[in-house]
Amino acid sequence: MQNKLVKYVIFISLCSLFFQSLSTAEENRDDSIYSALLKKHVKNGRVNYDGFKKDEGLLDAYLAVLSNTESRSLVGSRRFAFYINAYNAFTIKLVLTKFPGINSIKEAGSFFSSPWSKKFISLQNRKVSLDYIEHEILRSEFKDPRVHFAINCASKSCPHLLNEPYQSKKLEIQLDSQAADFLSNRKNIFIKGDTIFISKIFKWFKEDFSNNPLLFVKQYVPEELKKQIISMGESIKISYIDYDWSLNR
Repeated sequence: MQNKLVKYVIFISLCSLFFQSLSTAEENRDDSIYSALLKKHVKNGRVNYDGFKKDEGLLDAYLAVLSNTESRSLVGSRRFAFYINAYNAFTIKLVLTKFPGINSIKEAGSFFSSPWSKKFISLQNRKVSLDYIEHEILRSEFKDPRVHFAINCASKSCPHLLNEPYQSKKLEIQLDSQAADFLSNRKNIFIKGDTIFISKIFKWFKEDFSNNPLLFVKQYVPEELKKQIISMGESIKISYIDYDWSLNR
């Protein structure tokens, strides 16, 4: 009886290790092509769309991996990272469908619809849009305002496109780093007189920042700027910086 119990425990343990290794291998394999492309074509937030265009076949191969992933089985940080990567990779593809003949992602839309509402993304045998991924999945499910600094809209005023895939095992670090990176750039935040100027991201998605963007800002700005904001107290006014929609190249 004892021998049978030992064999059973060993069998269960081996099965657990087997499926765990499959899961890890799948995660690494899924992002390998994308990782190489990002390292090759993204430098300091600038995207080399000419390079991506030459490697479009590789990008398409990665998009096929995303399309065939059983995303409904992903949970927690794995699901979060998967959809951030999907949003960013398909955004690059959307630009390439019109590149080199465009100067802004807005030109990838039409008179009747924005580029973000185009249902060109195949996931789980279903056609969806970037809007769907952003609003119905990322914002709705995870309710994490840092996502606005992780997804990239291919424009100069957007947060920088990270030059590595988002990974579940270090997602928290990546999200914090992206928020801090964005708010360390004086093009995205600065004080003039009694007014703090911040990105329109904080206006468009004010509810995601609990209707108090400065509370979020103070968590991620450099210490010197944080002290300045605190010293201004409730008298501080907020103004929003014009958004530059030209390509982030």
